[in-house]
Amino acid sequence: MNNSQILFIYDAQMCNPNGDPDEENRPRMDYPTQTNLVSDVRLKRYIRDYLSEKKIELYVQKAESGEVVTAGQRIADVLGQEKAKKLEKKDLETILERLTDIRLFGATIPVKLEGKGQSVAFTGPVQFNWGYSLNRVYLLDTQTITSRFSSETGREQGTMGKDYRVKYSLIAFHGVISGYNAERTHLRDADVALLDEAMLKAIPLHATRSKVGQSPRLYLRVEYNTDDFILDDLRQWVQLQVPGGKKDEEIFSVKDVHLDLTALTEKLNGTADHIAAVYYWLDDALSVTGHPRELPNSRPLPV
Repeated sequence: MNNSQILFIYDAQMCNPNGDPDEENRPRMDYPTQTNLVSDVRLKRYIRDYLSEKKIELYVQKAESGEVVTAGQRIADVLGQEKAKKLEKKDLETILERLTDIRLFGATIPVKLEGKGQSVAFTGPVQFNWGYSLNRVYLLDTQTITSRFSSETGREQGTMGKDYRVKYSLIAFHGVISGYNAERTHLRDADVALLDEAMLKAIPLHATRSKVGQSPRLYLRVEYNTDDFILDDLRQWVQLQVPGGKKDEEIFSVKDVHLDLTALTEKLNGTADHIAAVYYWLDDALSVTGHPRELPNSRPLPV
């Protein structure tokens, strides 16, 4: 398999894209720059949830009862209790064959291989940076919420908490698919097609109370024709523009932004000899200059 690069942009309106447990679950922020942050772990969780709903077998997943399953239990489920105590190389082939998320994201398996070492590690071919907002993001004034259920038996009052949300955040992720690591996890073309599908569908389909208000806006996967060529972070060639002279704090929806992709299309067209195909999807609600169809060997993805 050859290398690929991913640019994924989605927005969040009146919700909490990724709560920070160290900050009372406030949206993750770099406050000096007013940049909203979203971890790669949050994005991968959306993808795993989507694959799980499609009954695709995963390494990181919950039991049908909803309980969290340990890594050792998960391997025992796949191989059997006795086999899981000491793996042979052929057992690794079975694990890679059955567990899609290891082929995608890699894993550390806490069992010995033929009695040697403490664990077996696979480096995932699919990796993402942390996502960040292209606009300066402002939080809503803090709201106190209450629950009708008490935290302790016998108490009459319900519990109280804070509800932190962003006004509007246009979030961009950059990712890579390493052809070198894909060989080691046996990543398949069908797995990559599933990844494309999940990137477009997972976020809106797995909304919770704090996550309602998020929508994919742009997805690009640039597939190269070798495993020894890759560009820098694609986000550096994306420029956000705000029509009408509005200030950042006056941006409330996708209607208030415009993306200039001219530099990105020029960069990719300038490296067309290295590109096998560009798979793309663009939401009609997002205004852009430099449409993805102008990219080399562009192929629109269905929703």
